[in-house]
Parts: sequence; structure tokens; C-alpha cells
Amino acid sequence: MACAQTGSGKTAAFLVPILNQMFEHGRSRRKQYPLGLVLAPTRELATQIYDESKKFAYRSRVRPCVVYGGAHIGDQMRDLDRGCHLLVATPGRLLDMIDRGRIGLDYCRYLVLDEADRMLDMGFEVQIRRIVEKETMPKTGDRQTLMFSATFPSPIQMLARDFLENYIFLAVGRVGSTSENITQKVKWVVVWVEEHDKRSFLLDLLNVADLQQPSAESLTLVFVETKKGADSLEEFLHNEGYPVTSIHGDRTQREREDALRQFRSGNTPILVATAVAARGLDIPHVKHVINFDLPSDIEEYVHRIGRTGRMGTYQECFFYFRLNRTTYCFV
Repeated sequence: MACAQTGSGKTAAFLVPILNQMFEHGRSRRKQYPLGLVLAPTRELATQIYDESKKFAYRSRVRPCVVYGGAHIGDQMRDLDRGCHLLVATPGRLLDMIDRGRIGLDYCRYLVLDEADRMLDMGFEVQIRRIVEKETMPKTGDRQTLMFSATFPSPIQMLARDFLENYIFLAVGRVGSTSENITQKVKWVVVWVEEHDKRSFLLDLLNVADLQQPSAESLTLVFVETKKGADSLEEFLHNEGYPVTSIHGDRTQREREDALRQFRSGNTPILVATAVAARGLDIPHVKHVINFDLPSDIEEYVHRIGRTGRMGTYQECFFYFRLNRTTYCFV
């Protein structure tokens, strides 16, 4: 069970040693039975881990695959038929593949839960228990189980013990803290904010940052709590002349991929997002994170602002934007 700050390299910390073991000890002959399984909570994070695994496995005989919801299942099945040694998956699509008889977990030696606190929270726990306890996966102690996250609340640590045996808790830095490369500047201004004033405050922040021109060197993430709120705020900013796109759970997979591609390239340097973009995503040049709606807990807050200040890059610009109906506004 490993906890380290956002952007510190947790993905490489589990991919490199697992792939190294596969290089040294050979591969399963029954290729549809992966030797390693990495579970991630979102499609975007699963895709990102898969892309990194392809880099580490380049010019080797070890073949990574990825399966996630929202994409064409036939294409994913055909890719699996070419062989799969390391599988990256979201829980729902993995169970679908198991039920269809396309994936077996009999020979899985390494199980990784990335963003483990999220994976064991809310609606994911039932799916994880089925994958780990009720399918054909080797039992606890016969496989190596690794859990990674930047936050690990105590109740989730207690729950995680069900999937581990004689485990080590490894913490790099302070558990639940942010990277030292992120400076959170808060100027205390007491303002009574009515609902209709929220967007004008956001425009003030965007104007200060001069974000009306596309630029790949200065990207801004604006977090909201609801899918409807993401669509509404994107439409508002677009009508105000800002290059903006959005991402949330009701978008199709192609729309989500297009939005991230446009954001990364700087064509739309403002991305309005729900929690689907709060964890794990590694996007260079994110200079500003704006919490238009406050997250429900401190762990989500840590992950949100961790989209900047990654892998040693120092970012100073962060706006902590609390805007409820009648509350204080900290800018």
C-alpha cells in the first residue's frame, strides 16, 4: 500500500518492476490470461497507464492491452486476441470481458489498484470484490497486490486490508499532502456572492491570466461538481469568447478523447471538468487550477490541484475559488 504525492511518478513505480519481472521470468502461453492486471477508476487514467506501459515494453515480447467502457468492445476483443500479458482496465469493462469468456485471471501474478482509495470507495467496491475474491484470480498471498494513491483515508486503509496479506504501508512525503511544487495562494477577501455573480468572478480570474488566446504553454482546469454544470459553464465561456472545452461522464468516449486532445495541444487551453479529470491525469503545462465548485472532501481537493506541479515542475498559480450561494469568496 503506497502513498506518494501527486505527480511524483507512482505509475512508473509499479509498471517498471512488474514488466521487469515479466521480462525475466517469461510469459504465459495462454495469452488471453494476463500475468499482470492494473485497475483504474476512469477511462482516461486507464488509457494513460496503457500508453506508459507501451513505452516501457517497447521492443520487448511483453504486450500490454487496455479495456474500458465507452469504446467499441469488438475492437478491444480483437486487440486481446493478439495476446495480452499486462492488462490495464476499468472494473466494469473487465467484468464484461470476463463474462464473455475473453479474459481469465487464473495466472495473474500482479494486481495493481491505481487511485486505490477511489477504487475502494463509492460504487467500485462491489466490482473490485468480485474481481479479486469471486473470479479465478489467485488468492491473497499467491499473487502480489499493490495499491497506489496520493490520498489514503484511514477507513479506506482498513478496507484495503481485505485484499492484502502481511503488507507494507509505504509513504513518500506526508500522506494526503500536495506536491511542494504547488504554491496555494489565498488572499482573504470577504465578499457575499450571489449565485448570479459566480461566473463574473470566474471571468475576472481568466482575464487576469490572459486566457483568451490559445496557448499550449498555459493551460487552465476549471473543476465543477456536476455534469450539467460542466456543460452550462462551457457554453457560457464559449459565448464569452474563450477557447474552452469540457469533459464529464455523460460525454461519449470519442468526445472525451477529443476534449483532452484539444486541451493538451492548447487549441482550447481551458478545460471544464468534473471528477473524471481530477485523478492521475498527467497533462503538461497546466498552470492554473480553479475550483469553481468546492469538492466534497479534502482528498478530492488534493487530487484536483495535483494536476499541476507535476514531476518537479514548479507552478505558483493556483486559484482557490469558493463560490456557493451566500458564502465567503477566497481569491
